[in-house]
Amino acid sequence: MTMTMAVVDLTSGTTAKRVIPDEVVRKYLGGSGLGTWLLFEYGSPKAGALSPENPLILTNGPFQGTGIPTSGRHQVVSKSPLTDLFGESDCGGNFGFHMRRAGFDGLVVLGRASAPVFIALRGGTIEICDAAALWGRDTYETEEFLAGQAGGSAGVACIGPAGENLVLLANIMHDGRNARAAGRGGLGAVMGSKNLKAVVASGDEKVPMADGPSVRRKSAEKAKYYAERHAAMGRFGTAGGVAFAEQNGDLPLKNWSLGSWPEKVRSITGEAMAETILTGNWGCMACPIRCGRDVAFNGHRGAGPEYETIGMLGSNCLVDDLKAIARANDYCNRMGVDTISCGSAVAFAMELFERGIVAEERIGYPLRWGDGEAMLSLLGDIVEKRGLGELLAQGTKRAAERIGGGAERYAIHAKGMDFPAHDPRCYKSLATGYATSNRGACHLSGFTYAFERGSTYPDFGITAVLDRFEDEGKGRLNVVMQDMMGVLDSLKICKFPFSSTGIDDLLTWLNGITGWGMDRDELLAAGERIFNLKRVFNVACGVTAADDSLPERILKEPRGSGGSATALPDLAGQLREYYPARGWSDAGVPTPEKLMALGLGEYVSWTRGDEPTR
Repeated sequence: MTMTMAVVDLTSGTTAKRVIPDEVVRKYLGGSGLGTWLLFEYGSPKAGALSPENPLILTNGPFQGTGIPTSGRHQVVSKSPLTDLFGESDCGGNFGFHMRRAGFDGLVVLGRASAPVFIALRGGTIEICDAAALWGRDTYETEEFLAGQAGGSAGVACIGPAGENLVLLANIMHDGRNARAAGRGGLGAVMGSKNLKAVVASGDEKVPMADGPSVRRKSAEKAKYYAERHAAMGRFGTAGGVAFAEQNGDLPLKNWSLGSWPEKVRSITGEAMAETILTGNWGCMACPIRCGRDVAFNGHRGAGPEYETIGMLGSNCLVDDLKAIARANDYCNRMGVDTISCGSAVAFAMELFERGIVAEERIGYPLRWGDGEAMLSLLGDIVEKRGLGELLAQGTKRAAERIGGGAERYAIHAKGMDFPAHDPRCYKSLATGYATSNRGACHLSGFTYAFERGSTYPDFGITAVLDRFEDEGKGRLNVVMQDMMGVLDSLKICKFPFSSTGIDDLLTWLNGITGWGMDRDELLAAGERIFNLKRVFNVACGVTAADDSLPERILKEPRGSGGSATALPDLAGQLREYYPARGWSDAGVPTPEKLMALGLGEYVSWTRGDEPTR
């Protein structure tokens, strides 16, 4: 199986196609893995994240366009301006499907245009187009204009004003009001730094398959199973997990400082949304689960807030007004900015205001816990880089360093990436997961907490739900699951139904598409290879074991009440398991022997501080 990349150099205004040979695709699978390989091919860990030398890469996996349930996903890979490390974001919706139909498995964007442009991928052609009329428009307007101009079915990936303003929390948005986001790490700012407003894709090319009937049979079987098994997610979306998270002590509260919030949380759950502002649901391409929400109220119409958004812009700021959260979500979607990092920034600022570290005069208004209107005002300041918002637009890590006065204690991040809405004091495996995730704090890089919350996976010997308060074994668990998530992020399939998808299911699909005859060992080795290559990138950026850390609040301050009142993770103990299981040195560096065994010998010099000669 080969893959075709569109390669666009915005500095020179040239375009080309590059066919990735079968042996490379088999080694890295596609999606995240192939994107990481391309990041080394076209970029460098030493490049500035907002420099023309840093490529922006969009990649599909081999599952895209085949009808495999939940396969309507693509990956965005680049060096992150938020963390200055490896950056990637997974995204659903329909853009990846239309990029594949346009005849491309991915897009590599190089250089910087002298004026705003958009890229059009149409029926195997590549065109750089003038975007002056789109600059300054929000993501809904941009998508509507470009999709309409395409004159039919098309996918659009675009930035809003936040990306144009180089806000380091900016994301890349897709699907207009349905608002599917490549949300984390500030990759929208990378796009903005290139004067690239959007990519539009359209076409009618079909995906060839070595054994289409076997792929379709397995797809029909699993689609029916997913729809039945995950029916609650279709009814209530990811927000259906809010009340359970609060009960368990997982939901972030008051900038991660509070243990429980049982009375207030009821008004911001998926069930509350269904009873009040919900008007319908929808799904990503080829998805039978349909967890997307449509909401409408007071003239407002857009996507309903998901679990992470409710957790970060809602409970973490003690905002219990669902409509205020929905308005904030809609504003972030229109402006193209990450709701997780924005919620973290607002909660961080609210705590600084409460503690007197940042005065009202510096903000321009009081910033009290639970004040939804103040939250909305601060989001506007972040997008416009105005007042305190100019600092928060750089992320809580950099903002805390510049504010001083003890502010760093209240910035809850790992490697500069703000925590998502899950607590390592509730699910202890998340400690190592957040500390070692290559893009910074991420619950999906390892997805281990699913097996502490209620899922099993016999393929890995997990036949009973794991004790969430146990530290032993969680370092090794992260190794296995990080490698597996690398497989899913590269094949491009959603993680929500992962526990309902066996490795044999994945191999039936993959071999039915490619004809490779790949077995379990080769598939899992690809996941390990992909994770290690990302770590090599970060080691070349200066990362060591000392950076595999978590905030003091998470390691030393119990929640105090609720379902995880006294628990604290033993990160040091987990890492003592993790590094040897990874085959890394005590300094957190993949050993030459490990890289050679994974077929990554050409990257060994990066771990020694030497940039290879090309």
